[in-house]
Amino acid sequence: LMPWLMKPYTGALDTEKELFNYRLSKCRMVVECAFGRLKGRWRSLLTRSDLSQTNIPIVIAACCVLHNLCESKGETFMVGWEVEANRLAADYTQPDTWAIRRSQRDALRIREALKASFQSEQGNL
Repeated sequence: LMPWLMKPYTGALDTEKELFNYRLSKCRMVVECAFGRLKGRWRSLLTRSDLSQTNIPIVIAACCVLHNLCESKGETFMVGWEVEANRLAADYTQPDTWAIRRSQRDALRIREALKASFQSEQGNL
């Protein structure tokens, strides 16, 4: 629900947009894997949450801390948890609200700025 959650470009793409999509894809794979593990360990993340929009990032951060604590204490993450979480998550559709659509407009401007940054010397990693 935040404007910094990026979507790839679609349609006819120039080289700048293709580069953006490639770099975004690399980042998204890491994030999706991490969220898959979180959803596997904390099943409450699979269902609709009645939390306010401002509290959702706090709950996710708390889940990350608790997950890392479990890992550091040797509580093994079972691969089956993630498989089951992904199966259950496929049945849940995301809401379409005014706040999400407004954030998407903001995200378009941020995506354009990131695309330009990727073409610069600093973005050429």
